[in-house]
Amino acid sequence: MPQSSVSMSWQSTSVALECDCLAHRFGNAADNGVRERRYPTDMTDVEWAWVRPLLPVPGWMRGRGGQPEAYCHRAILDAIRCLVDNGIKWRAMPADFPPWDRAYAFFRRWRDHGLVREFHDRLRARVRETLGNDPEPTAGVIGSQSVKADAVVGTDSRGYDGGKQINGRKRHVVVDTLGLLLGVMVTSADVGDRAAAQVLLARVADAHHRLALVWADGGCTGSLVEHCLATFALVLAIVKRSDDVKGFVVLPKRWIVERLFAHLMQSRRLARDYERRTASAEAMILWSMTMVMSRRLAGPHLGRA
Repeated sequence: MPQSSVSMSWQSTSVALECDCLAHRFGNAADNGVRERRYPTDMTDVEWAWVRPLLPVPGWMRGRGGQPEAYCHRAILDAIRCLVDNGIKWRAMPADFPPWDRAYAFFRRWRDHGLVREFHDRLRARVRETLGNDPEPTAGVIGSQSVKADAVVGTDSRGYDGGKQINGRKRHVVVDTLGLLLGVMVTSADVGDRAAAQVLLARVADAHHRLALVWADGGCTGSLVEHCLATFALVLAIVKRSDDVKGFVVLPKRWIVERLFAHLMQSRRLARDYERRTASAEAMILWSMTMVMSRRLAGPHLGRA
């Protein structure tokens, strides 16, 4: 009896799971098997069906050199999602994921070559299409958020925000009217909103040629309004708070960007800035938004796979 129970237990945990990622179909991922999905951050089968066609094609499949990847793309994505959502360290990656250094190498490669931004933008376009909108937005909202920085953040990329009384970094973002991210830039917290907005809006206007209107708060007043109109043909509309209103009040259009910040703070890795480089901090924000969009595509009514 004990032998049969052990045998049945082994059989129940050794069922081979199928994966159709490029690393399994054309790479060497089959040598390492497929992990069983067990965490809340793991993609459901419905999410994976949306995500898989939008993944960038690896360089080794385009004839750019390099060895075929040895670990499942879906497992790597789940590992990064687990890190971003739970706020763990790279070296504390759960043992059933690929080795932490392989997951970090994947994260670093996608960060340095702009692949995470490409993947994020494809997801955003797909979400907009499923909601009946044009893939390219015509209006957006700009805002900023100051967060405390960890001790690993150097003095060259951190500062003190006197208004918020925060020593750390500042996240400058532009979102569309659906609350989806169009552009992000991480700076030290002492950088003014007007100076950062001028750089960020230049990037966003260059990437989204149909963008014609952006709502902003009072921190973007002054010469920036004329500069955006003359340089980018972009109307910067200032949403002002009434002097007669006391306490908290929801401002028109401004709540859209504040909702994005609320989504980001649900990812524990983003509750504080732990990244040595601002490029890594921006990549973490993009990864967090990919989780929001893939879940939105899959639908909230669907259970875990």
